[in-house]
Amino acid sequence: MALPETVEKEAWSMPTFRVAGKMYITVPDDETSIAVRCPKHERAELIAAEPEKFWVPPHEAGSSWVRVRLAALEGLGELRDIIVDSWQQAAPERLLDAGAGT
Repeated sequence: MALPETVEKEAWSMPTFRVAGKMYITVPDDETSIAVRCPKHERAELIAAEPEKFWVPPHEAGSSWVRVRLAALEGLGELRDIIVDSWQQAAPERLLDAGAGT
């Protein structure tokens, strides 16, 4: 919620976080992972490099999202970096141009 213009909204019976109406995080029911935006062309490489940390469920294979296992992260700094990156992919240019979220 600390990132500019972030709002929380429930969707599919789970919390989602949005900027300018675009989702950038979802928190699935089990709360052991989050889903974040990830360009498809980067996703396969990311998963191959750290499969214990990142994966994509079959129903999201066609999307530009990746799941992140929270227990596998190296700390709050890594979590923050992942969240900020996802926010930047969803945020409008006016926020990015102002240096928001960095």
